[in-house]
Amino acid sequence: MTYTVALTGGIGSGKTTIANGFASLGVPLVDADIIARLVVEPHSPGLTAIHQHFGETILLPDGTLNRALLRDIIFKHKEEKAWLNQLLHPLIQQETQKQIQQIKAPYFIWVVPLLIENKLTHLADRVLVVDVTEEEQITRTMQRDNVSREHVLNILTAQASRQERLAAADDIIDNHDNNQNITDVIKQLHQHYLELAHQALQDNCHE
Repeated sequence: MTYTVALTGGIGSGKTTIANGFASLGVPLVDADIIARLVVEPHSPGLTAIHQHFGETILLPDGTLNRALLRDIIFKHKEEKAWLNQLLHPLIQQETQKQIQQIKAPYFIWVVPLLIENKLTHLADRVLVVDVTEEEQITRTMQRDNVSREHVLNILTAQASRQERLAAADDIIDNHDNNQNITDVIKQLHQHYLELAHQALQDNCHE
């Protein structure tokens, strides 16, 4: 099994920037958000099941998923959220495993925004948390998504707290707005993960 480094962080923490930093060093990425979109693409079994369950309005005119409507439905109806999770989690898990099996590198970055919330830390060899202040999260998300402060605060309330994430971390990247040495930090961690992956491989061989 390829050595797994789970990368997580709250909304607006800059997970994508950090993940791309590792990718630029040749590290493969397996991104839970991308996979979640992949399993509901037009003509996929996932979208077909959602269409049958919720009816025509759940599709946009171009045949893609009406995400805004779906978000609204599952926000208001807990049983619909449970149904959706039951449908999608196995599909996401299946696609994740498929991508992992194709990896030939010593380790990969598994980008999982809801790692703590979905209690998935045990599936990773190492947990890397991208950390910023709550105020930075609010400001960045408001600017990026053009949403209100209240909207961002609602999202933050639904996510794990900063303290919960930090408690689960093996490694932490401080991605504050004025941090200039992020590239160096990523390079150092990359070397560290290569060593850990090499060690894990040797340990497995000796078992």
